[in-house]
Amino acid sequence: MIKKCLFPVAGYGTRFLPATKAMPKEILPILDKPLVQYGVEEAVEAGLTDIGFVTGRGKRAIEDHFDVSFELEQQIAGTGKERMLDGIRDLIERRACLCMTRRQP
Repeated sequence: MIKKCLFPVAGYGTRFLPATKAMPKEILPILDKPLVQYGVEEAVEAGLTDIGFVTGRGKRAIEDHFDVSFELEQQIAGTGKERMLDGIRDLIERRACLCMTRRQP
């Protein structure tokens, strides 16, 4: 049974310029969450347990999105905004996400 999923997210996003100059296209929001989160959620729903990303330089935002932000968590602790992170917290806790940076084009 297949348990691994790999997202090739290393492109430059030139078709979405200027929006992608400072933000990877995979992190562009669709309603209330980044595009790439929808893909990861679907992979998890399909039963995949190991999620990987092949990223390029300057795509640290993808790795940061699927990691715990202690500063943010501390800042919003005790407020109504805590529940806004429930969806991504669940993904972080349930899945092993690994990011690898592509060295050359």
